[in-house]
Amino acid sequence: MAGDQANRLTSGGLIDRSTALSFRFDGKNFLGFKGDTLASALVANGVRLVGRSFKYHRPRGILTAGSEEPNALVELRSGARREPNTKATTAELYEGLEAASQNRWPSLNFDVMSVNQLFAPIFVAGFYYKTFMWPAKFWEAIYEPAIRRAAGLGRASGVSDPDHYDKAWAHCDVVIAGSGPAGLAAALAAARSGARVILCEEDFVLGGRLLADGGTIDGLPAAEWVARAVAELEAMPDVRIMTRTSLFGVYDGGTYGAIERVNDHLPVPPEHQVRQRLWRIVAKRCVVAAGAIERPIVFAGNDTPGVMMASAMRSYINRYAAAPARRIALFTNNEDGWRTADTAIAAGLQVAAVIDARADVSPAHRSLASKGGFPVLHGSVSAVEGGKGGVRKISVSLTGGARAEVEADGLAVSGGWNPAVGLTSYHRGRPKWRDDIAAFVPDGAPPGMVAAGAANGAFGLGACLREGFEAGAAAARDAGRSGNTGSMPVADDAAFSLTPLWHVAGKGKAFVDQQHDVTASDVELAQREGFQSVEHLKRYTTLGMATDQG
Repeated sequence: MAGDQANRLTSGGLIDRSTALSFRFDGKNFLGFKGDTLASALVANGVRLVGRSFKYHRPRGILTAGSEEPNALVELRSGARREPNTKATTAELYEGLEAASQNRWPSLNFDVMSVNQLFAPIFVAGFYYKTFMWPAKFWEAIYEPAIRRAAGLGRASGVSDPDHYDKAWAHCDVVIAGSGPAGLAAALAAARSGARVILCEEDFVLGGRLLADGGTIDGLPAAEWVARAVAELEAMPDVRIMTRTSLFGVYDGGTYGAIERVNDHLPVPPEHQVRQRLWRIVAKRCVVAAGAIERPIVFAGNDTPGVMMASAMRSYINRYAAAPARRIALFTNNEDGWRTADTAIAAGLQVAAVIDARADVSPAHRSLASKGGFPVLHGSVSAVEGGKGGVRKISVSLTGGARAEVEADGLAVSGGWNPAVGLTSYHRGRPKWRDDIAAFVPDGAPPGMVAAGAANGAFGLGACLREGFEAGAAAARDAGRSGNTGSMPVADDAAFSLTPLWHVAGKGKAFVDQQHDVTASDVELAQREGFQSVEHLKRYTTLGMATDQG
């Protein structure tokens, strides 16, 4: 075996260590466990380089642990079932899984097309509007064919899809998107009221951030509370739990679109079964508890393998018992980022330093730093040194003008949280800005819809439970159900403070959109050239126009 799971922690996690699974990545054999994703299994095996970037073919590693992943896009399966641009962070590991990196030639470690980095001064924002203008006859003969060959990331199979797909209708009183603390609390309240409930979760297990961040709910460890809540919901005849299901659209008449990945977690769907199913769900009310996405901070070298979102590091350590690095530095501008330092220490990993952009930190964090034996540096990460092998050294611009260097093989970054406002923005629902969290929150959602928890800008565990429970109860009442909701789950709220920080100036490429290689300088150039509207900026720079658009 090429992979010995050298970065697998000896204890902890929610994986099933009694069920080992073999898989292949780029022709090499590895082992993982049931409950892993492809990404977590690669992390456990010490694989840091997983792909190449779209334009410059820069080495890229795993950045997140969920569906927001921009870098770890792979070709899954082979032959007629080969599927490009699959997120390794959401691909459930199964026995015999085959995956390959993409957008590289001849290999991931040696990609000839990385020579594109030498032409970076040419490939700036809007370069395709400014070049290939002359001679005109070269466009169809040379320019267009060359551009088309360079476009795209993965390869389609080129043959007919052998699998089958289905579509179906479902009707309910309340549909809930997300099964974190807010989603589960909403489901409990609505179901206890007698409502017909459909709970949609894109992951293959319920729990959301509780699986990674833990906590205490009703005096119980979060994992135990989740198990009890799920058991209660499963015992109710009018509750349908749909895992591996993403709610993706909001339409007229209380109709919602969802895609269920029925058998994507198997190498081949069983005979007479479909691979995926499109659902049209008609609901009287909808509770959006889709959580929030951790926001990066843009700095030079922020795409180096080993740079990862702080919440993702907690996911790999706590949920998958996989260590993304052995000596971790943390760059944060908020309270929540410190959770990763605490998690790393509890897992026996070394914390090299915490770089906090705020002027001061709480006594509890000072105590954690003393306990962990690491310094607290007030300032910002200005650059990361490394390569395809990962992070080696981190340059820090300290408050006051001095500079420091931190040696580490991993950097966790937390710039705050952006509520997932996608579903609430349908039907001209416009989000509004909140200064206290430096993010947009839902405002004026589609008829019959309400957001709760982190999706509504409530980041404390207690607040998520409270908002979810109240939203579920209200949705059931609006649907004509008035049963006893029982007691509301209770938890404490951790303090949350944030100093907004978006971009740290430095030498080197600083990426805003890692999937399409859009840099901070591209955004600045577009603004100078008059593309100040977000819609114009997006089209001119291709920011947010990759597989993650929408």
